[in-house]
Amino acid sequence: MPLPPLVAPGPPLTRADSERLARHLMLPQVGEDGQRRIMAAKVAVVGAGGLGSPVLQYLAAAGIGTIAIIDDDVVERSNLQRQVLHTVADLGRRKVDSAAERITEIAPQATLIKHAVRLDAYNAEQYLAGYDVVLDGTDNFTTRYAVNDTCARLGIPLVWASIFQFDAQISVFWSRPPAPATPVTLRDLFPQAPPEGSVPSCAEAGVLGVLCGQVGSVMAAEALKLIAGFGEPLLGRVLVVDALNARWSEIPLRPAAPAMRVPPATYGATVTAPPPGAPVTVVPPPPGGYPAPTAGAPPTVGPPPAAAAHATHATPSGPGRITPAELNRRLEARRHRQDDFELVDVRDPVEFAQNSIPGAQLIPLSFALTEAGRTGLDTGTEVILYCKTGPRADRAATAFERAGFKTTVLAGGIDAWEAR
Repeated sequence: MPLPPLVAPGPPLTRADSERLARHLMLPQVGEDGQRRIMAAKVAVVGAGGLGSPVLQYLAAAGIGTIAIIDDDVVERSNLQRQVLHTVADLGRRKVDSAAERITEIAPQATLIKHAVRLDAYNAEQYLAGYDVVLDGTDNFTTRYAVNDTCARLGIPLVWASIFQFDAQISVFWSRPPAPATPVTLRDLFPQAPPEGSVPSCAEAGVLGVLCGQVGSVMAAEALKLIAGFGEPLLGRVLVVDALNARWSEIPLRPAAPAMRVPPATYGATVTAPPPGAPVTVVPPPPGGYPAPTAGAPPTVGPPPAAAAHATHATPSGPGRITPAELNRRLEARRHRQDDFELVDVRDPVEFAQNSIPGAQLIPLSFALTEAGRTGLDTGTEVILYCKTGPRADRAATAFERAGFKTTVLAGGIDAWEAR
């Protein structure tokens, strides 16, 4: 839904401003009023790497008045494939310095603030307080969660994105949006960071460099929409990009764990010196295997089915099994309110966006294994689970059954469903 503008209009535009920003002024959704809001805005960009490079360039070109650049890293040769703010001449320099130098060439009127620090749970508030919008272009989970939790505590909207190989996810998080918008944060999407070492870095898995430009441009657009109050921001939605197959889709995001949305007040109570700069690798959420979102369609509700109206095949050592043909018949019965069950996809958001069974809701595996992941589901209603071929659904079924649910697993997963 459209939201009111975040920032009050600044001073009138000068003749030079009007000439430079003429193409914005021609847009009725932006106009002079919106441009004055943009020029009065204060934005913090965390990370001056693959995502930060396009974000910083486009925000500066759009006329943002105050830009903070926060990054503790130095330029390495392997960065140049995607971090287009930096050049061969910058090797060994601090990224905040080379980034600020380029931004000054684009927008000399902008106020630039450089922080060569790594944010953590204890110092993030010191560096983020007072900004209108924060954009997270970081590449490690510790910083991602510190930035999210601090923005949630301060009520600052956060534009977030991650990239893994050819895939990306983009969203807007805001713990205190104007009514009637619903608050959502990173912890509604991924409640906890994955175990250290469980997710490959870009140095191990690779990343398509040009995808950073696409995603960073979307992030910058989201920030401008929030600041000037035009369009519909990605609040409550996750944009999923599959660059390999040229597909863009979105998944609804609903709040899942209110207690986790605003972290303990002890965060940020102590300010410590940041650790020495160390090389940072891009570690965005990959397909599957770590904390996952609560996203997807709401459950379909209907009257309870007649006893023994469907056939499943249970074994003493595991959940029941249902064939694709049987599931298809039951889905048809559910559409006519002659059956009642929840159909749950436990794959990751990228997989779900590419293909899913009609009527399924997404509760990815690592979230399905938690109590919060089962919130909103009735233990009195059967849950049918599926993944790609079956193993993840079996794990989820075990967790659901321990919590008192009756479960069934689609034999062969969505691969079998599509081959039926």
